[in-house]
Amino acid sequence: MRDGRLCLMFRVGDLRNSHIVEASIRAKLIKSKQTKEGEFIPLNQTDINVGYNTGDDRLFLVSPLIICHEINQNSPFWEISQAHLAKEELEIVVILEGMVEATGMTCQARSSYVGSEIKWGYRFTPVLTLEDGFYEVDYNSFHDIYETNTPACSAKELADMANRARLPLTWSLASKLSQQGLPESEQEGQETKTSLDNQEKSQQSERNGDIANIESESKV
Repeated sequence: MRDGRLCLMFRVGDLRNSHIVEASIRAKLIKSKQTKEGEFIPLNQTDINVGYNTGDDRLFLVSPLIICHEINQNSPFWEISQAHLAKEELEIVVILEGMVEATGMTCQARSSYVGSEIKWGYRFTPVLTLEDGFYEVDYNSFHDIYETNTPACSAKELADMANRARLPLTWSLASKLSQQGLPESEQEGQETKTSLDNQEKSQQSERNGDIANIESESKV
């Protein structure tokens, strides 16, 4: 995970003596699919967003880089969980293209990963270290990974759980506000009722006083 979201990550690096300039990277998911109409499409190719809408697919390969694909609603891995991934028959093809700085010739490097080679819940071990004011790259640790605490559910299920976790807070606030509002309304009703009772009592006492005066006048 990265920033609380499930991501698919892979690392690329330039091991040549001459650097690759104007490098770009793209990835594709190769997986057979069946349409809603029942049509079977073998080896269907789907683009994996590795930053072409933000420019992150343009690389400056002075050191190894970790390419990150965020698994969101537009990702082909949106509904794939750890258990589901182990049963999937798929292949991810990564294509790195660039131009050799010394000769100006274009070059292309490709690599692919099947479902069993994708490690769920792991991160790459850092390869950059700062020594005497300079960064050093340890290419011996280029493929090293370590395990992290990662949910085994799919990104869709993780988003649904996060949405449900926010609902009780909304309900509790609303219920608390309604509970706070009820005593005030009841108190206002009681005050109104008390004032009405006092008015009725004063009017009744006035009537009783008038009747007593009338009786005393009649006796005289």
